Amino acid sequence: MSGPAVILDRDGVINADSDAYIKSVAEWQPLPGSIEAMARLSSAGWRVIVCTNQSGVGRGLLSEAMLTDIHDVLCSQVAECGGQVDAIFHCPHRPEDGCDCRKPRPGLLRRAAETFDLDLQNLPVIGDSQRDLDAAAAVGALPLLVRTGNGEATAAQTAHGAVAVYTDLAAAADALLLGAHAPESKDGR
Repeated sequence: MSGPAVILDRDGVINADSDAYIKSVAEWQPLPGSIEAMARLSSAGWRVIVCTNQSGVGRGLLSEAMLTDIHDVLCSQVAECGGQVDAIFHCPHRPEDGCDCRKPRPGLLRRAAETFDLDLQNLPVIGDSQRDLDAAAAVGALPLLVRTGNGEATAAQTAHGAVAVYTDLAAAADALLLGAHAPESKDGR
């Protein structure tokens, strides 16, 4: 499959985030409209790739198998809506580990690019935290911010107009499908 691609953060973009970490399928709750938004993008020919920090693994709060179970549910829910998740890349490390894959470092984005032979220049990367925006900027991708998760606080700290801001993943997906992603254009703020 060739065509456009989008990279999504997970916690706070696709599902509700938690300061206590998402450690099980029972704790993983998709945000309203997020699964359908991913399916719409996929059905329209977009590659849907998730790149997510999951330091709960490195902290011993959940195993790789438990994380895989969570991601299997995510992929199944998108499939039930008629789409597919092309890949999920995760960083299991703690912040103090100094790896290259933990956002804001761009290692996960580079891994996705290598796997799918993607040009990261201006490729949309949707996140809710400054680290997502910084990882995108580090590789010349197009950072897009959603107000869910940490997004409201991140938007307040981001230079007005420097990054396109959307209410949620559904609004960001709509903008991508329309071929537009002007700053502050989709949520009326």
